[in-house]
Amino acid sequence: MSRYNAFSDELKRVFGCKVQRLSVDAGFTCPNRDGKVGTQGCIFCGGKGSGSYGILQEAGVAQQLEHAKEVMVRKYKAARFIAYFQSYSNTYAPVERLKALYDEALSVPDVVGLIVGTRPDCLPEATLDLLASYARRTYFWLELGLQSHLDRTLAAIGRGHDRASFESALEGCRERGIRVCAHVILGLPGESREEMLSCADYLNRQGVDGVKVHLLHVMRGTRLAEQYEGGEVTLLDRDSYVGLVCDFLERLDPRIVVQRLTGDGNRRDLIAPLWSLAKFEVLNCIDNELKRRGTRQGARLSENLPHPACGHPLP
Repeated sequence: MSRYNAFSDELKRVFGCKVQRLSVDAGFTCPNRDGKVGTQGCIFCGGKGSGSYGILQEAGVAQQLEHAKEVMVRKYKAARFIAYFQSYSNTYAPVERLKALYDEALSVPDVVGLIVGTRPDCLPEATLDLLASYARRTYFWLELGLQSHLDRTLAAIGRGHDRASFESALEGCRERGIRVCAHVILGLPGESREEMLSCADYLNRQGVDGVKVHLLHVMRGTRLAEQYEGGEVTLLDRDSYVGLVCDFLERLDPRIVVQRLTGDGNRRDLIAPLWSLAKFEVLNCIDNELKRRGTRQGARLSENLPHPACGHPLP
């Protein structure tokens, strides 16, 4: 029995079989790169966007998915798949283009749902309405980049939006029944341990449905790499990260689905920390630490703390 509300467990409950996410690069860009908000992007983002390695970028959505399916069937014996629009801001286009791309993904055999990653400032009303239509017809998650709940950190890492923008986007999703998974990064420059942990409290108050927790890692070709090589940034070691994640989980509402607990950057471009390449080893360390403590997700929540969405006490 998992000691946290793992996404893999939800997929098994919903589909009753092995389900794998298939990353898609649909050729989007980002307002923090094309000049609408900025041109340099976030300090940790390289020129290809998040998760773009290993994808047939020159191919169409359906062809990318078919290729990825072959790999996942061979590697994990997966039976069903979720198309994951991951690279850059995957709602940053007219709704007609978005609909065509999402429909193409759902037309691929054995693709049973969509995950769409984006920024809080790329969700106009018409786009939210479109996403709501997919939330009604298929298995659907919107992944919303927050990274930090502190405005000073958002400014320092060059996000180009503030916390209020995230909250506004979240409210628009909640009104339409769209499930939201928030992205956060632990170990960002200038944040204390308690400030990182207080992000769990913030997510509880906001009533998010899911969370992806990443460690700060340094990739070649980023502004973060320049800062790291100049001695301006200190990274967490593995034991510190494992302890921090366990503390974070203990403060996190057990209703929140945990979709990720570590990052695994492209081996070719990763500068540090190299221990992050052993992803399953890190996950095992987190599981073992939770077992050692005899604890689980939500263990440190007050019995009288109200759930932000419904007002009822947390279990």
